Amino acid sequence: MAWLTGTLQRYPEIAIFLSLAIGYWVGGKSFKGFSLGAVTATLLAAIAIGQLHITVSPNVKSVFFLMFLFAVGYGVGPQFVRGIAKDGLPQALFSVVQCVLSLAAAVVAAKVAGYDLGSAAGLFAGSQTISASMGLATDAINRLGLPPDQTKVMLDAMPTAYAISYIFGTIGSAVILATLGPKLLRIDLVAACKEYEASLGGTTELGGAGQAWHRYELRAFRVVPDSVVCGKTVSQVEALQPENTRLFIERVRRGSTVQEATLDLVLQADDVVAIAGPRDQLLSVLGAAGATGQDADDQAVAVRRARAVEVDDPELLAVPAEGVDVYITSKAVDGKTLQELAGLPLARGVYLRKIKRGPTETQIPVLPSTKLHRGDTITIVGRTQDTSAAAKVLGVLDRPTNMTDVAFVTLAITVGALVGAIVINVAGIPITLSTAGGALIAGLVFGWLRAIHPTFGRIPEPTVWFMNSVGLNVFIAVIGLTAGPGFVAGLQNLGLGLFLWGIMATAVPLILGMFIARYVFHFHPAILLGVCAGARTTTAALGMICDAAKSQIPGLGYTVTYAVGNTLLTIWGMVIVMILS
Repeated sequence: MAWLTGTLQRYPEIAIFLSLAIGYWVGGKSFKGFSLGAVTATLLAAIAIGQLHITVSPNVKSVFFLMFLFAVGYGVGPQFVRGIAKDGLPQALFSVVQCVLSLAAAVVAAKVAGYDLGSAAGLFAGSQTISASMGLATDAINRLGLPPDQTKVMLDAMPTAYAISYIFGTIGSAVILATLGPKLLRIDLVAACKEYEASLGGTTELGGAGQAWHRYELRAFRVVPDSVVCGKTVSQVEALQPENTRLFIERVRRGSTVQEATLDLVLQADDVVAIAGPRDQLLSVLGAAGATGQDADDQAVAVRRARAVEVDDPELLAVPAEGVDVYITSKAVDGKTLQELAGLPLARGVYLRKIKRGPTETQIPVLPSTKLHRGDTITIVGRTQDTSAAAKVLGVLDRPTNMTDVAFVTLAITVGALVGAIVINVAGIPITLSTAGGALIAGLVFGWLRAIHPTFGRIPEPTVWFMNSVGLNVFIAVIGLTAGPGFVAGLQNLGLGLFLWGIMATAVPLILGMFIARYVFHFHPAILLGVCAGARTTTAALGMICDAAKSQIPGLGYTVTYAVGNTLLTIWGMVIVMILS
């Protein structure tokens, strides 16, 4: 043990990696649906290891915290700007209100309880589950010019208060929103989501009630001599299908030759065509002529009446198809519904499988009235040439890659940090974003620019996750190692009282926020709780809300409020210190 202690003290980098290893392993475990999460588990592991009196350079946490904050801004940038500028404005304004309530509750609790600045910042971070705010709070406390020993006491109290208040901050938020919320607001969540889904076209047969937009097949049919399609072009034949039906002719066999279908190709008797479309539409439009179970006479009658007879043609059906992700950047597409886009040339032969929105990759329901926005990532399927053509109109293909534009990332962080380092004295009070705040703003700006002009600043999703998760947890590990020796004493002093104040700081803003969302902003009940979850950046609560609703509809209210809430709640770490100091 003496050897291990001495080694960790001489090589503190080993203690950091040990804290991360334990934190990610423990944080990945769950008990009856509850998990500490990697951040809290890493903090507790670092505090335990910190009992060995390990000294870590503060520059380590600063470097990783800048990387983390830039990744946060980069991820929420497109949604943040769109929410402020366009139809998400009411949701963005509500998020501001919710964040102010969260800050006010923590300030009141800290003043009444008489907590110091470190404990107050930790109470805020834990009760609102916004661990990133501790970084800005740390910077703010360091800039107060207090004696070093007093500053150290405050900084050591911060992770203690965070760990105590975080437990209810996580569990309580989810329970209040998903379980208590519908009862307080008298909302039938399941019925509300069904109604909202219907308002988006969920009951319309456009693509098969949302689901059949992406559940399609490719089948071969022979054109019979007396068919109405003989002598018509491919475009004319596709126009014959019933309204709200999406069937496309992809390839044609004429004799022994297989060719790609063009809109001006004229179909002839005995051509074999490969038709793509939702399975239910293929059956209803083309029928089942030639199916087994019919006698010869009945089958002959069916063949004469049908447009086509299904055949087996493996060579014809060997169509080069793919499913690709497309990053939406087109200004012309932004704000358009799927129903509107389905009538454009780009949609021919292309089917939508999935829509992901925001840094949490919230899955958006695929319904006719669902709108696409710049910054969304959609998954489309179809022939390679069709998906490539659609991608050119929609945005850019987001093909898997492991390459990151490191020059862009580091330069952007540098610019943001330099701007944040500027200090302006107002009436003797130093006002500054801090380097951390500057990195966050840089992430927002460059993330938004990337959504508009995706020719630079490529950061693959795994890299963004690494910068987000590991960047934050290294910062948290250093805090825990530094605060470890004073944690036990802080727990004895704060203990139960801080836990109860944490409950107040978590519950009161959420309950008030739900009523404000319902009766002031008049959000639809189907998305109301998702809006509240996003403003408080509690993804766990969104999961419980969607489970209770038996629908992904609440996610429509999550992304804009999450982007605004994540930004403001992080900045509040600095603001709460300024207010209480």
